[in-house]
Amino acid sequence: MIRRPAVAGGFYDASPDGLKREVSGLIVEGGEKDKEKVVGIISPHAGFSYSGPVAGAVYSRIQMPMTFVIIGPNHTGYGERASVMTSGEWEMPNGNVPINLELAKDILARSRFMKEDENAHLREHSIEVQIPFIQYFTDDFDIVPIALMSIDYKICEDIGKAISEAVKESKDSVVIVASTDMTHYEPQTTAEDKDKMAIEYLLKLDPMGLYNIVRDKKITMCGLCPTVAMLIASKELGAKEGLLVRYMTSGEVSGDYDQVVGYAGVLIK
Repeated sequence: MIRRPAVAGGFYDASPDGLKREVSGLIVEGGEKDKEKVVGIISPHAGFSYSGPVAGAVYSRIQMPMTFVIIGPNHTGYGERASVMTSGEWEMPNGNVPINLELAKDILARSRFMKEDENAHLREHSIEVQIPFIQYFTDDFDIVPIALMSIDYKICEDIGKAISEAVKESKDSVVIVASTDMTHYEPQTTAEDKDKMAIEYLLKLDPMGLYNIVRDKKITMCGLCPTVAMLIASKELGAKEGLLVRYMTSGEVSGDYDQVVGYAGVLIK
């Protein structure tokens, strides 16, 4: 099937030229020698006027692989709790993006909990908003889109290991993307304090520590499960360190510091 854009014209410009200009203004220009080879990344998914500077900073730093496994939270509640699209294309203003059928099917086969499902993806924005940043740098790539609702740690572990095992067998270069925003709608100082605690576990590559601190401290990080699964997969693939590229909040854009959303961009190497 062709999956149509859900948030074009809302979260980002719907016209090809307008979107290119919009993303260009969010990219950090630098030489190719400064690009880093990464196993995974963490990138936010709000409207580009809010979280775009963080996402742009992350994608500006990495070497582009052939395939992106993009794991996002399921905000809509539609579809399966852990769902993957295994075939078709994602239509975007700057061109359709194919799904890597072989890798998607392999991940699905290795997981006890993941289901093949399109409904979870049709109106969900968290994966879609990553694609324009990738398309700014390359048009030669495919994706594996995975959407997760709130799930137990053991399910995150199952999915993370399924991804890592499939990636090890893949003939293509792969980067795993965890799409997440951080604390939602709390005062700036509170959001920064809570997000700092979560980021410490991110940088230590401690998925269980991250899962527990977010639950214990009631940190409203919407992409917790995608991030935990990404960290588990990345460690299985040999990742050794995390690097914070940029952190900011919506207050820096809106001027409203009473109810902010936090955005963090992290490289997993």
